[in-house]
Amino acid sequence: MAKPTTLLLARHGQTVWHAENRYAGVSDVALTDTGRTQAEALGRWVAAHPVDAIWTSPVSRAVITAEPACRALDLTPHRENDLRECDFGVVEGRTLAEFGAEHPQAAEAFRADPVAHPFPGAEDPTAAARRGTAALRRIAAAHPGERVLVVAHNTLLRLTLCSLLHIPLAEYRRVLPRLANAAVTEIRITGEQTALLSLNVPCA
Repeated sequence: MAKPTTLLLARHGQTVWHAENRYAGVSDVALTDTGRTQAEALGRWVAAHPVDAIWTSPVSRAVITAEPACRALDLTPHRENDLRECDFGVVEGRTLAEFGAEHPQAAEAFRADPVAHPFPGAEDPTAAARRGTAALRRIAAAHPGERVLVVAHNTLLRLTLCSLLHIPLAEYRRVLPRLANAAVTEIRITGEQTALLSLNVPCA
């Protein structure tokens, strides 16, 4: 029987764009001072709740957020390309309100069903959920019976959680409206089964 793996999922710290509610996606955007403070808080939390391994998205805001936790436990982080954030196409660097002012029908369609009506030029959310799910399953399989911190991104993690928990992907914005920066969501993966143990637990 497969040993359960506990994954502690954390969104990266705040960036300049996220402070303004702008979509960052694949863009490389720096953390704010608040974001760095959040990363330090995550590091202290992990020091008090040790993990066996740390995995991150390759995007710098996730890598930097994980650094205090890596220092606290003297761990070398692993990179997983499939944990990168979704590409938001024409909305990269913009807010939904800005997009809606120019394309009201497209924005309304996105709000109604963001999977059936993603932004123009954006990554297919179903494909993003598939790669995120596969990445977390690979990480779990590599660390049977262990605790692993995974630092990634808001939309990618929400889509992946819906996939793992058998929640319709189209509901990800309503069921999981936001993962807070540097907060921890705990899941347990045992083979093909996933259990949600906690959601959005603050570290500070």
